[in-house]
Amino acid sequence: MGSVVTASVQFAANGDQGSGYLARPGDGQTHPGVIVIQEWWGVDGHIRDVAERFAKEGFVALAPDLYHGHIATEPDEARKLVMNLNRERALADLRGAVRYLQGQRDVEPKKVGCIGFCMGGTMTLFLAAAEKDVAAAAPFYAGFQPPASELANIEAELFCAFGAEDTGIPIDKVRAFEQALRDAGKKAEVKVYEGAPHSFFNDSKPSYRPDAAADAWQRSLALFRRVLTA
Repeated sequence: MGSVVTASVQFAANGDQGSGYLARPGDGQTHPGVIVIQEWWGVDGHIRDVAERFAKEGFVALAPDLYHGHIATEPDEARKLVMNLNRERALADLRGAVRYLQGQRDVEPKKVGCIGFCMGGTMTLFLAAAEKDVAAAAPFYAGFQPPASELANIEAELFCAFGAEDTGIPIDKVRAFEQALRDAGKKAEVKVYEGAPHSFFNDSKPSYRPDAAADAWQRSLALFRRVLTA
């Protein structure tokens, strides 16, 4: 893939305005669209880099800014931002981001993918439950999963990544989530990476585990390519 074009963008979101970081291939061709949902830090350098990585792989990627300009650098600051996040407003921002992607002339098909990390993994599941135009979703270490009534609404095919050494998400909780997806008849792969802690995909943090991150990345790409370009 050649050059990547990036921009800060704004979009309508449920009568208000959302914003985000957009990365697209610079070849002028049409490409599938992917929503990238932040960790609790915000749309920081890592999340922008993930969007750019998608663009290099042939996707138009939009990272909506659920904190509206705020970026945390310390865990206490990030925790406060998460606690103050209004889920319904965040979901409205995400649905507005989906509409924005669908409105781009270089985004085809109009079904999109979604990937998110930590709190973004949780929001990926809620977005997939709320938005039928999300056809493929990859939640990474989602610590809070929607209730069965909302899981039933998910039509997207899922790849769900967890770390076996994630102290915040016990393995029995992961297996219960996997069973809930199975009971709901969802098409989903749940992958638990041995030796991987929480946030193992974030290559800007000590938690980064390159082997697990590389495998999860390739599985996510394969899912999006198969579902969105079929």
